[in-house]
Amino acid sequence: MSASGGSRAIIAAFLANMGIALAKFIAWALSGSASMLAEAIHSVADSGNQLLLMFGGRKAQRAADREHPFGYGRERYVSAFVVSIILFSVGGVFAIYEGVDKLRNPHELDHTWWWLPLAVLLVAIVLESLSLRTAVKESNEVREKGQSWATFVRRAKAPELPVVLLEDTGALTGLAFALLGVGLTLITGNPLFDALGTIMIGVLLVAIAIVLGIETKSLLIGEGASPADHDRIVDAINDGDEVEKIIHMKTLYLGPDELLVAAKVAMSSDRPLREVADDINAIEARIRESVPVARVIYIEPDVYRPAIDPEPSTDVFVLKSSD
Repeated sequence: MSASGGSRAIIAAFLANMGIALAKFIAWALSGSASMLAEAIHSVADSGNQLLLMFGGRKAQRAADREHPFGYGRERYVSAFVVSIILFSVGGVFAIYEGVDKLRNPHELDHTWWWLPLAVLLVAIVLESLSLRTAVKESNEVREKGQSWATFVRRAKAPELPVVLLEDTGALTGLAFALLGVGLTLITGNPLFDALGTIMIGVLLVAIAIVLGIETKSLLIGEGASPADHDRIVDAINDGDEVEKIIHMKTLYLGPDELLVAAKVAMSSDRPLREVADDINAIEARIRESVPVARVIYIEPDVYRPAIDPEPSTDVFVLKSSD
């Protein structure tokens, strides 16, 4: 996986979630807190998600072959999309189901171990904060200067960092909900708050899963270069005197670190083929220097043919009355 994939952030999140999941399951078994069970399932789902991201990163490294001539870079998008489905079903829907069940069949907490859920939640908040800090640090290495976090999540072509950022942010928020629900239940003795905290965790996870699903679906369908990279490519083509005009250009991300650029450019019709080939090589070199992820480039030379006659006015299509 490339550096932009945020492998350190994924490993940090995986280790944190595995330890947190085990502690939450123990706290749930001893206290009977529904919020702790929801949080434990949440952490297990997150741990599985990190494994999926690492697995997708490894599969994406396979070399291109006849069946997949542009390589396997989109395996990382597939893994991220599966992550959103798991987070929605295993994490969110299960938590909502558990919370509704506890509303219908209230279950008081075991006061012998009343302190354990609170201790686990506080430790989990510390560990998740460290994981989030790692994800933020990794993201800052690839995030454009002045770019907001919402824009970064929406436009990032490497799906791992947005996934980990959203997961860790959601985990911290969910822990706050669980802490609130368990705390109020211990103070008031009413298990209603624990059940409501569980439902809030489930709704949060469903919302994050929907956002992830929408973003990764867009990447799977195929996204072009960002506006900034698009302008850099256009400038790189026009920087030399080889091209008279860009007739049209299309870009497509084949994977998080591989951009396809296809352009039809107008060149002088009296140039020898050898010179045209050298000009195309020079254009490709400038594009790769300006946008390093533009690794697959196809430049088609053509002769620009502007319209000889101006566009006719709409009056010529109107059949006027003899009146």
